[in-house]
Amino acid sequence: MATDNVTALSSAETAAMETALEAALRGPRGANPLVGAVVIDAAGRHLATGYHRGAGTPHAEADAIAQANAAGLDLTGCTMVITLEPCDHKGRTGPCTQAIIGAGIADVVYAVDDPHDTAAGGAATLRKAGVRVRSGLAAVESLELNRQWFQAVAAHRPFVTLHIAQTLDSRIAAEDGTSQWISSPESLADNHGLRRRIDAILVGTQTVLVDNPRLTARDASGAEKGKQPLRAVMGLREIPADAAVRGTDGHVLHLPTRDPQEALSLLYAAGIRHVMVEGGSRILSSFLAAGLVDELIVYLAPTLLGSGTPALNGLGITTLADARHWEWDASDGGAVLTLGRDLRLHLRPEPLEVLEPQPARIDAEPAMGGY
Repeated sequence: MATDNVTALSSAETAAMETALEAALRGPRGANPLVGAVVIDAAGRHLATGYHRGAGTPHAEADAIAQANAAGLDLTGCTMVITLEPCDHKGRTGPCTQAIIGAGIADVVYAVDDPHDTAAGGAATLRKAGVRVRSGLAAVESLELNRQWFQAVAAHRPFVTLHIAQTLDSRIAAEDGTSQWISSPESLADNHGLRRRIDAILVGTQTVLVDNPRLTARDASGAEKGKQPLRAVMGLREIPADAAVRGTDGHVLHLPTRDPQEALSLLYAAGIRHVMVEGGSRILSSFLAAGLVDELIVYLAPTLLGSGTPALNGLGITTLADARHWEWDASDGGAVLTLGRDLRLHLRPEPLEVLEPQPARIDAEPAMGGY
């Protein structure tokens, strides 16, 4: 097996990986990683570019192949360049390895291995089918692309999106407790779109007692629409029997703890891989203070209240040197969007450590088989 990654990878493959990384950023963060895939021919020409649009949608590899098929292109003997090892299992969609093999692609270049036990092994399956497989190209960039997702997978916990709807002076409710609606209709619609993508939505018992939320994904008329998240309530107090969050479908879970890590462990054990934390301020603060937030979405209304409930209730920071720093996230529509009168801010935490990529692995010759 060769180890010279510089000579074994062409400039066309390197350029294709750059395009794949850019395409991956068009997708949403969550239970699945951001992934991009590009197919090039023997002359290095780009034939198709795909990316993953979220859980339940075609993976980047299948998306690129579908686009090529729609254009009437024959991919036999082509190269596919991907930001993550192709999956080898059937979940909501079929194995990407079989899609690649079925398309007649002869060469696969990917950045880093898939850390999921259930999805890993794609490279070995492709090699057995006679596909040449190489890895390690742009490994650092690919790890950075999905830094928080890799960390969540390694920790065996759900990916955590934290959502705040607040005024310019960081209030989530007025002094008398009223909060509907701080956000614009456009922001509310965007939030309900997020609810349809996640596995669970989490609030504290105080929020249930004060606001009595439904925690469902709804359309502009207030009717439930699309996939509904698990409704999770965190806290030691019981959920009232007549609370709206109970609904009629039994799709609600009480987490009898005030510890964010324990709450995530309980959710993970229940099969939840992406949770959105919505409040109240003590719950939001506890997840941020514990360093358990992977993605931060803030709907900022051009409104001043002067007093009322603050969005956060202390993070244990007493000096600027201990401040938690965040960076703008360009994925899923960009770092800043205008939604009606509001701004939607999209951020992720600055890295505390550098993730180390695996060594490059390159086949000197393709394995015998499949073609």
